[in-house]
Amino acid sequence: MTEPTQEKTETTLLGVSLLMVDDDAELCELMSEFFARRGIKLDVANDGRKGLARALHGNYDLVLLDVMMPGLDGFELLRLLRRQSQVPVIMLTAKITQADRVMGLDAGADDYLPKPFGTAELVARIRAVLRRVARTPREAEVMEASGVKLIASAREARVDGSTIPLTTVEYDILEFLVHAAGRVISRDELTAALYQRRSSPFDRSLDMHICNVRKKLGDKGELIRTVRGVGYLFRNDGALAEGG
Repeated sequence: MTEPTQEKTETTLLGVSLLMVDDDAELCELMSEFFARRGIKLDVANDGRKGLARALHGNYDLVLLDVMMPGLDGFELLRLLRRQSQVPVIMLTAKITQADRVMGLDAGADDYLPKPFGTAELVARIRAVLRRVARTPREAEVMEASGVKLIASAREARVDGSTIPLTTVEYDILEFLVHAAGRVISRDELTAALYQRRSSPFDRSLDMHICNVRKKLGDKGELIRTVRGVGYLFRNDGALAEGG
């Protein structure tokens, strides 16, 4: 692993509380030392059950979660965690097939970083996820398009009066598309807004998140169209309504 060349960018993480759940004790120790030198708190758990308990009750800002652990693996841990908590989760794993990424994102992961990883990229992804969570709500408290209503302060999506259970990244994607309803959003534009990086033809995480959002919206999922070779469009059957 290589360290960031511009440590000043890490000042945005000062005061942040992280939890790493990974059965690789040596890696956990290295990461604890790495973050400690930068004034960032990192707690560790070396098995899934302890990690789940800490994630639920430790009041962490973000969880770094390994997949391959004995007993309770990362996928199942995340599914159990999502029943009670929306704490941001970045999965760290040597399993890099598309099927593995789909499982992680379906379970509710906010991002996915394959091992081995560089510390610079890890820090950048942590910052990007935390920025999404802490982002100041738009001036409009409520946005609504084609029957999909978003309440910014609660980061809540509703369809026909029912709340849709979205993860943090899924909500951000839907908010971005609804706000731009009627306009095609390129993959690069959406990826830059969500992850602060350019899209890659080999990174299908955005498509997986879009697929999950469509499923959760039910019949309204048809409002999100894929424009082949360009990006995505949220179809707006009427004027976008914004209000406080």
